[in-house]
Amino acid sequence: MSVVIRSTGLWTPEESVSNDELVACFNAYVEQFNADNADAIARGTVEPLNPSSSAFIEKASGIKSRYTIDKAGVLDVNRMRPRVAPRPNEALALTAEAGVAAARDALAAAGRDPKDVDAVICSATSMQRTYPCMAIEMQDALGIEGFGFDMTVACSSGTFGIVNAINMIETGMAKSVLVIVPEITTPQLNFRDRDSHFIFGDVAVAMLIEHEDVAGGEGWRVLGRNMMTKFSNNIRSNFGFLNASEDPEPEFEDRYFVQEGRKVFKEVCPMVAEMILSDMETFGLTPDQMKRLWLHQANINMNMLVAKKVFGREFEVEEAPVILDEFANTAGAGSLVAFHRHNDGFAAGEKGLICSFGAGYSAGTVFVEKL
Repeated sequence: MSVVIRSTGLWTPEESVSNDELVACFNAYVEQFNADNADAIARGTVEPLNPSSSAFIEKASGIKSRYTIDKAGVLDVNRMRPRVAPRPNEALALTAEAGVAAARDALAAAGRDPKDVDAVICSATSMQRTYPCMAIEMQDALGIEGFGFDMTVACSSGTFGIVNAINMIETGMAKSVLVIVPEITTPQLNFRDRDSHFIFGDVAVAMLIEHEDVAGGEGWRVLGRNMMTKFSNNIRSNFGFLNASEDPEPEFEDRYFVQEGRKVFKEVCPMVAEMILSDMETFGLTPDQMKRLWLHQANINMNMLVAKKVFGREFEVEEAPVILDEFANTAGAGSLVAFHRHNDGFAAGEKGLICSFGAGYSAGTVFVEKL
């Protein structure tokens, strides 16, 4: 039973923050902190903060800008986090609103009506709430019958969501599934941390996955897929509902995203490259058959290293496209956004790979062929 990625859709916030804007705010905070703590810094009881620069950010990550749900709050030196207005229970949640917009874009691209869809999977790094499920709220807003559920695997949420959709279609549970990945990530970012304040951006992406009989000869046939996890604390967030019950109450900063970037780079890159090559062998594919790798968009240096190991050679930029310059790291959405933006120029039969990797550790592969 063949399964097809029929179409994709994208939503971005209206506002974007450049590196220069972000750095100006961060450096103003550093100057203020160092002035407020001048005596303690002189005594050696407080470490001074170091300023950042756009050149440092771009070299370390490849990021030049990021979309955000609230630019003013992020760039307010006395706040440095987005402002989110509370909504009544009767109103569409912020995350659902973003996901619904991406889903409608995907449906329109395929010429589909919501009644054609059997299920909704919402798969993302951070859910706005635990229940009712975000997927069920989006299902209701879109007017889709059937069922919906939420899942999360951090950076691999998108690919793992796709694999679950494929499995449901192959087992006959559904013929058409919407995988929605709304990544509102800037609220979990510590904009006062020099090592990570530039990393995340907000986005939502959706994929319509269909049985090939329904797809009508359009889209991308799935040739194979795999998932892998290995526990690591090197990328972590301690935010959760138990925080309110912890005694003593943790510092707010302890709930933000943190990572050991050098350890992640050293451990994840070879793990992912080995997984991709092993999966290729399993599915009867070879590196030279891959016209394009749509890789997880966390760090340009990681992507370049993984792609070089997979191809076994130097490669052209279009063979492993990067969207970090515009979007920054969008967690579980990254590889799907890369696919959405850069799946042009394929003839029937040409192949590629959608691949995620990161927190967990987790990694997912979805090999596809243009119909």
